[in-house]
Amino acid sequence: MAQAAPAPGGMSRPGRTPEVEGRATDVRARPPDVFDARTHRLARIGVPVVLGLVYGYWVAANNRSGSPITGWNVLLGFVSALVFAVLCMALLALAPRMLREVHALLWTAFVGCAFGFLYAQSGRPVLRAIMISLLVAAATFAAFFYRYYTREDAFGRRIR
Repeated sequence: MAQAAPAPGGMSRPGRTPEVEGRATDVRARPPDVFDARTHRLARIGVPVVLGLVYGYWVAANNRSGSPITGWNVLLGFVSALVFAVLCMALLALAPRMLREVHALLWTAFVGCAFGFLYAQSGRPVLRAIMISLLVAAATFAAFFYRYYTREDAFGRRIR
């Protein structure tokens, strides 16, 4: 016959319930910051570089379409990675200082252009690449504008 394991801290007494402690105010506590300031500084450089390398490899792979790797293909990949990483770092530094609408538009333009260039490298018609990148940009704008509208005031400062 299975029985319940004893609770930590000894036996509980029937009829006695522990009191639940609540907060005296409605102030929300911030979650703990797991990483220190040095890790955040490294991530502000490392994440765009890694994303740029992935993007550059993806551009080069789309461009060659299964054919052998050439020097021009490798150069296209590295230049694409460099441009992507530099623009991403610039947006991470400058966009938070903008109004929330401009903030969303800057990220929308970045994502739309990056996706359009990536899609155009696959050999599809240019008009199709433009239309699909505009759809991706519109979805990006809707998501980013909603995010910034609910988390920033009209001057671009985070609501705490």
